[in-house]
Order: sequence, then C-alpha cells, then structure tokens
Amino acid sequence: MEFKDEFFNKVEKKTKVNKDTIIGLAKKLQDGNMKDENTLREVISTLSLMTGKNVSKEQEDKIINTIISDKVPKNIDKMF
Repeated sequence: MEFKDEFFNKVEKKTKVNKDTIIGLAKKLQDGNMKDENTLREVISTLSLMTGKNVSKEQEDKIINTIISDKVPKNIDKMF
C-alpha cells in the first residue's frame, strides 16, 4: 500500500509526527522481531516520544511481558 504525501501531511498536522518518523516506526515493526525485548523497548520508546505520553519502567515491562508471552488479544473487542 502506497501512501501519498497528502496523507502524511494530514497526519503530521494533527499529530506533529513527521513522515520519516512514521515510516521508520512502520519499518521497525515490519522488520523487527516482536519477541525481542530490545526491539519492543525501542518501539515503546518511539511511541512514547511520538505521543508525548510517559511510560514507566513498570508499564514498559508489563507491555513487553504481555507481548512476549502471547497474551495480546487477537480480537480488538476483547481489549475493552
């Protein structure tokens, strides 16, 4: 799927996150081993910076443990 610059311009305007950051994160998610703790910590850190939300060490550990142990719901309805 190819996105046009217009799409990224709209996203950047709303989120203040530029195209290169979005593409870099998408590539990291696509290429990375999502069972690797270091990859997960990088992704969490990047998302934290992008959203301006602080993630404590305890929250980060809990997220990583959930992902590595395959406890992430496959159905979005089960998340809420």
